[in-house]
Amino acid sequence: MASKGSKGDMSVREAGKRGGEKGGQTTKARYGTPFYREIGRKGGETVRAERGHAFYEEIGRKGGQKVRDLINAGKQSMPTPTPTPTPTEEKK
Repeated sequence: MASKGSKGDMSVREAGKRGGEKGGQTTKARYGTPFYREIGRKGGETVRAERGHAFYEEIGRKGGQKVRDLINAGKQSMPTPTPTPTPTEEKK
């Protein structure tokens, strides 16, 4: 619950526990999707200025390797498919 004298009916902690239910949707309604694109672009430019192009190459490699590992793990955990007989094989 919010403490007495607060401006809203929920505390910052309570709002955070809602998983962005309030803040993200309210911001999206207020500013729209282009707002998120713009802040993402600005953030990317800042990271590029601070860390350089090589940083993006490195995280790209790591991401690609992680995806490859996940795909291989998924393939190994799948049971071997049994061939489905064709209608002519069933009659034999």
